[in-house]
Amino acid sequence: MFAIAANDRFAPFSIVAISDARRAEPTWRTMFGWPVDDTIPVATRSRAERKIFAARVDQAVCAAPRPVLLVADGLGCAASAWWGRLSPSDYVSRIAGALLFAPRGAELTRDGEADLFASPRARLPFPSVVIQPQGSEGDVTATIEGWGSRLVAGQRERHVTRETNAWRQAQRLFLRMTHQIAAHEVDRAEALIGL
Repeated sequence: MFAIAANDRFAPFSIVAISDARRAEPTWRTMFGWPVDDTIPVATRSRAERKIFAARVDQAVCAAPRPVLLVADGLGCAASAWWGRLSPSDYVSRIAGALLFAPRGAELTRDGEADLFASPRARLPFPSVVIQPQGSEGDVTATIEGWGSRLVAGQRERHVTRETNAWRQAQRLFLRMTHQIAAHEVDRAEALIGL
């Protein structure tokens, strides 16, 4: 099974982690010290490999005992967005949200395709937060807007906890961020209607 369930049986989410095979360490590891084991790596260079990746995510999401928090890094962010936009709604409905770390641009496939994870322009069907460390390459503003994600500029460097229950931090971070986003949206709505 690829879903990483927190050891705490009362944790709100199961974690499905999607790593970028071209990065030595995922950004979630270098920033927060969250574990690297039990990830679904994205090393996809062809349509056939993309299908295998999607099947692995399907399997992990369906096997998860609780709502799923996707945690993705680099190319795994685009792969997660592609999967979320094109997967059956009964799979996607199991996703509580996503933490997307340092998304990076597409690369050429073996067949010369420019973007293997291109998908229809639509907001992701689940809440998502993009964590972009300071000094990351490229402007991801258009991508983030296309996903309907919120951007958090990461200023923390190498805050490694190395606790056995470090994934609990990911769950708390997601809950805190979504609470802040919801509160901000309520404030905006109240301002618009003059409350």
